[in-house]
Amino acid sequence: MRSLFGLALLPLAVAVPHASHKSDSTYDYIVVGGGTSGLVVANRLSEQKNTTVLVIEAGGSVYNNPNVTNTLGYGKAFGTEIDWAYETTAQEYAGGSSQIVRAGKALGGTSTINGMAYLRAQAAQIDAWEAIGNKGWNWKNLLPYFKKSEKLQDPANYPFLEGSGVAFDPAYHGFTGPVKVGWSSTQLNDGLAQKLNATYQNLDVPVPYNRDANSGDMVGYSLYPKTVDADLNIREDAARAYYYPYQNRTNLHVWLNTHANKITWKDGDEATANGVEVTLSNGKKTVVKAAREVILAAGALKSPVLLELSGVGNPKILSKHGIATKVNLPTVGENLQDQMNNGLQFESKKTYGTDKSADYVAYPSADQLFPNSTALGAELLRKLPAYAAQVASANGNITKARDIYRFFKIQWDLIFKDEIPVAEILLSASGAAYSSEYWGSVPFSRGSVHLSSSDPTAPAIIDPKYFMLDFDLHAQAQAARFIRDIFKTEPFADMAGAEITPGLSTVAAGADDKAWSTFIYSKYRSNFHPITTAGMLPKELGGVVDTSLKVYGTSNIRVVDASVMPFQVCGHLQSTVYAVAERAADIIKEQS
Repeated sequence: MRSLFGLALLPLAVAVPHASHKSDSTYDYIVVGGGTSGLVVANRLSEQKNTTVLVIEAGGSVYNNPNVTNTLGYGKAFGTEIDWAYETTAQEYAGGSSQIVRAGKALGGTSTINGMAYLRAQAAQIDAWEAIGNKGWNWKNLLPYFKKSEKLQDPANYPFLEGSGVAFDPAYHGFTGPVKVGWSSTQLNDGLAQKLNATYQNLDVPVPYNRDANSGDMVGYSLYPKTVDADLNIREDAARAYYYPYQNRTNLHVWLNTHANKITWKDGDEATANGVEVTLSNGKKTVVKAAREVILAAGALKSPVLLELSGVGNPKILSKHGIATKVNLPTVGENLQDQMNNGLQFESKKTYGTDKSADYVAYPSADQLFPNSTALGAELLRKLPAYAAQVASANGNITKARDIYRFFKIQWDLIFKDEIPVAEILLSASGAAYSSEYWGSVPFSRGSVHLSSSDPTAPAIIDPKYFMLDFDLHAQAQAARFIRDIFKTEPFADMAGAEITPGLSTVAAGADDKAWSTFIYSKYRSNFHPITTAGMLPKELGGVVDTSLKVYGTSNIRVVDASVMPFQVCGHLQSTVYAVAERAADIIKEQS
């Protein structure tokens, strides 16, 4: 395996082109951000031989970076030069500490440093995109794009997965797409998966086994696949999938270590982009021209800031920094949604190797997570108007309380009528311990991201407002109680020892939300799933882009990353980002 790994790196190790950075360069399309979405769109547009595409990427190539390729290396890239490490403001509703939001600064974007989980969404969540006013954006229409991007590696072809318990439903997967998806050779196959399944079935309200959480029905216990090359046991990222195999296309260029500063405009009243001002790796500023479109794919914490730097946004914010308003679009950067991650740890009576992974996930519905879900749902429904008013007040009524209430009611319906998962529970085993990360899937809290200066290198003001609304804390605390129940239920109860974190001396058995909050606020982190800062919504509801992902008020600027997703998904973002970008590319082709 090691020799194959080494050979795999040799042919492409130095093959990233550095196109001549001419000030008079013109491309049909400029894609800002060579990450999970940007490389998809660039690849698909450059399939048209007479179409020229430039990708502007602030980071470099990480093809040979072991912190990226190692399938057991999650977290090793954090805090290195390939991590944007965005810092939030002090979080007033969560103990006052700031948080670091990880995002990949490399060719391949966040797909180079994430946890590799390939988990989509509940079908009803994607259908909600259409219900809010985005005609054509539904599960039925997006599923072909999930498949188009995917190359599932059948576990039956990998003897090392025998006995591991992994499974899938071929009806919901693609087998010829660019992104390799599957299970690595480090997957445990010692019966732990089956014992955990039995434990979930023995809970007071059982969590059923789900053969394939990517089928549009996520509720249950599953063994989830990852973006991994199962043959070489290395990470699969957007660059390996969508760029390196196609890097010899003469109409596809990538400028690495190049920072986009702002979009430039054609003269006249109409908001038509004609290029992007960039800073090259040598510090020189230049403008590269776009003959057709500028496509933002810089991520949910960067794309809205680029719009603001270019004069698209809230005039009050722009004028504060001396930026002339080109397009009055006050909701740019608003509606930020992220999840909050905590963890529990227990002693294990068995010692596990540190060279194995246990990719086990449970997605409980409200009925399975909350012992009183009917009463809880009724109470939450009564609170929604006050929640909406609080969010609107916090952002200066840029988003209207009536519109936020409409979003919240859809979210309530998803939870209590469509019965989507309300939490994600991950469990792993290493050494003499079991660890369980968890988070509420669909928080109600809403924040924002905005520029702090007209200087494009200045950090943005990122305020997710974690735990602003009390349901989010309740869901987080109940998920922790749920995990404790797992470890008190056979057969797991006989396999585990004492609780290590937080421990019963820190959070007593039967503790209420307030007692849990001290631990949660002191130990939580961002789940690194920010969305909706350039939301695909009707403009009158606070949208930033329309159903073709074009920025309102502009003729040729689109956003194709997680910024546009109107509601949080229960899975992990990358699979949905790949699918959205695939559909975006088709839309752009159709409209060109």
